[in-house]
Amino acid sequence: MDNTRPATNALEKGPAPGGLRQSKFALFCKRHKFIVIPIAIMILLLPLLGLLALRTHHAHGMNYTSPVVYPSPQGYGAGNWSAAYERAAAVVANMSLEEMNNVTLGVIDGSNGCVGVSGSAPRYGYPGLCLHDAGNGVRNTDGVNGYASGLHIGASWNATLAYERAQFMGAEFRRKGVNVALGPVVGPIGRIAEGGRNWEAFGADPYLDGILGAQSVIGLQESVIASVKHFVAYEQETNRNPISTNSDTILSTSANLDDQTMHELYLWPFQDLIYAGAGCVMCSYNRVNSTYACENSKSINGLLKGELNFQGFVVSDWVGQHSGIPSADAGLDLAMPTSTYWSERQLEQAVNTGAMNMTRLVDMATRILATFYQFGQDEALPLGVGMPPNLLLPHNYTDAKDAASRPNLLQQAIEGHVLVKNINGALPLSKPKVISIFGNDAIVQTAFNPDGQLFPQSWDFVGLGLPQAMNIASNTPVQDPPQVKNGTLVVGGGSGSNTPAYINSPYDSIQARAYDDDTALFFDFTSTTPNVVASSDASIVIINEYASEVWDRPGLADARSDQLVTNVASACNNTIVVIHNAGIRLVDAWIENPNVTAVLYAHLPGQDAGRALVQILYGDVSPSGRLPYTVAKQASDYGDLLGPCQNAKNSLSPQCDFGEGPNVDYRSFLARNVTPRFAFGEGLTYSSFDYSDLQVSVNATATANDTISAPVYANGTMNGNRNNANIGVGGLQSLFEIAGTVEATLTNAGTVAAAEVAQLYLQIPTTYSNSSNKVTRVLRGFQKVMVQPNTTARVSFNLRTKDLSSWDVVRQAWVVPSGEFEVFIGKSVLNTPLSGSFVT
Repeated sequence: MDNTRPATNALEKGPAPGGLRQSKFALFCKRHKFIVIPIAIMILLLPLLGLLALRTHHAHGMNYTSPVVYPSPQGYGAGNWSAAYERAAAVVANMSLEEMNNVTLGVIDGSNGCVGVSGSAPRYGYPGLCLHDAGNGVRNTDGVNGYASGLHIGASWNATLAYERAQFMGAEFRRKGVNVALGPVVGPIGRIAEGGRNWEAFGADPYLDGILGAQSVIGLQESVIASVKHFVAYEQETNRNPISTNSDTILSTSANLDDQTMHELYLWPFQDLIYAGAGCVMCSYNRVNSTYACENSKSINGLLKGELNFQGFVVSDWVGQHSGIPSADAGLDLAMPTSTYWSERQLEQAVNTGAMNMTRLVDMATRILATFYQFGQDEALPLGVGMPPNLLLPHNYTDAKDAASRPNLLQQAIEGHVLVKNINGALPLSKPKVISIFGNDAIVQTAFNPDGQLFPQSWDFVGLGLPQAMNIASNTPVQDPPQVKNGTLVVGGGSGSNTPAYINSPYDSIQARAYDDDTALFFDFTSTTPNVVASSDASIVIINEYASEVWDRPGLADARSDQLVTNVASACNNTIVVIHNAGIRLVDAWIENPNVTAVLYAHLPGQDAGRALVQILYGDVSPSGRLPYTVAKQASDYGDLLGPCQNAKNSLSPQCDFGEGPNVDYRSFLARNVTPRFAFGEGLTYSSFDYSDLQVSVNATATANDTISAPVYANGTMNGNRNNANIGVGGLQSLFEIAGTVEATLTNAGTVAAAEVAQLYLQIPTTYSNSSNKVTRVLRGFQKVMVQPNTTARVSFNLRTKDLSSWDVVRQAWVVPSGEFEVFIGKSVLNTPLSGSFVT
């Protein structure tokens, strides 16, 4: 979602970075407020003015290549949607065209803190929808919890935990009067290592994202509508939005990708979430093959509503709509937060003049109302009733927290920690006499407070200045973006952030344990060259690596933090490093230093950051997280997938070619034969595990050459899904049937109870020849099990037909290829002690 809101009511939703550190910049603002305030207003207005300029430059890039797919498939109540569609259709049948038009657009409602409110139909008891951020918890209000972020849950590799987290989170949204929670995120998938929003999703793999995202949808939708985002191929922040120049407009970056890559990588997790019943999908800012995602008929009509048979509604990302009738015809159903293209009854007029088919407008309104009924929002609280527009003014306090969520919040925080180094028994700690603590992440920031109506979006204490705020406002690339946060990093920045009820810092919890253990503490949270007390049993260096919406990361490691680690390690032979990281963090500046004895990737654990860390440091629990991405030895090892595509000089239509195909993250390393520092799926426990007794039982057969598995929605095939018994919510239903199982035995050969994450990878025989993109093994199963010392556990992986299939671009169908499938089970993509095969 965008942080730059429209000019109307801008002070409520504006992008200005509130809560900035008290610096020379802040003092300047206070002393020169009559200068700064007009500039701030200009900042708030710039995004809308720039985007309004697109009304004559909106439709497509200079080289339109995305196929046209019309008309937009009509929702019809597939699966368990039938009752909701019957009810919605009966209401819409009596609506005027004006009323239908009204429910398709956002309106200004200053009575609450919703980031978006849709139009209502009062005659029929439809109040509209309150849409609110985000997939990691309720944002910008009081009385809510700060949950572990998507990447942290990805690092847990625990589908049950993902479901329970979403249950509690969804209930908080509902108690606050929210109808649509803007999450979970399965795009970006993490194509580039420096992606600013990679932390919002679960990991750099479509299977992992799909499984955890589906459980998140199910949990959220027990209370509210989940809005899955961002559809589709939205992989960078740089040039994500149009930039208005003096004479013309630079269009958003175009993600240029082939059909196979779309299906096997970027569309893959969305299909799992649609199959799970997602009610809303948010289209993204970028262009896809030179057409804006929110008016891309191929991706919305052809893929989402056609192939995947999506029955809910499509909402634009904020100010992501760039055309009127074309975006409606392409499948956009709801424009947020307002719409200059639809707000003056343009859809009604287009129907009356024949410029737009009435069935499309009827379908738009029906999809929105059907989703409203499908998830019980007709029994919801008034819109945004628990979220005041200004926390500094008197308001009724709505406590949305549930005491039952507290153990789950802590468990989330614990399970996303990944131990990647532990030598000489450095961890767990055992009642040390003296500990020295260093690093600016060890303590909380010095303020956590809303600044009137301008909320910080977790941009507080990252050092944003006025030039950067101007970059943000004008959609231009942010110069010198921040890389670290001054304080404990519990969530990334931007609209995906959340609002913790409290922030428990590492130092807070270490100090509490020191009291119990009679441990002496020394600390320095500011210097990169601190003194280290010689009697220290251990030195703990706690650093962070920040990331945010709006800008891509300037690098994968910051020099000052690396210098701190190196300096402390030079004076202490038992240096433990903890990193709260919003994405990949390189460590080769010091990882091989023998005095660095333990390293934890602590990710983004939410409000219980310190409490969770201490339970791991002191061995109350064994670490059980695994990396949901690949850590390279050096930045150049990521090759072309290190950073964002940059706009060519003077280009009005920047292009980004996804020439690597499906081979991102670990598949890229495998395809190029590059050895990483830490592999995808890697992580240590305080125990050790042996794998044995692999059994493969798969009865899949290769797809017959003369068989088309399912028709692909193409131009002119309206309502074909309704009459096809093989198609349901999520598309071809046979793809989700179990085609076989793979089993193995785990033995805890250590002395402590620990949870092991067993991972299944397949090498699928190729059905095509592509010398530039080597086919690699892919994740196709994972299971996390707690095993007591000297005992065994049996793990079993169900393989769906989808998991065995490849996308055949000629036949336009998923096919099970003929040949030998190699099977690997183990602890990471590169550590697979068990291997076998089966033949189709």
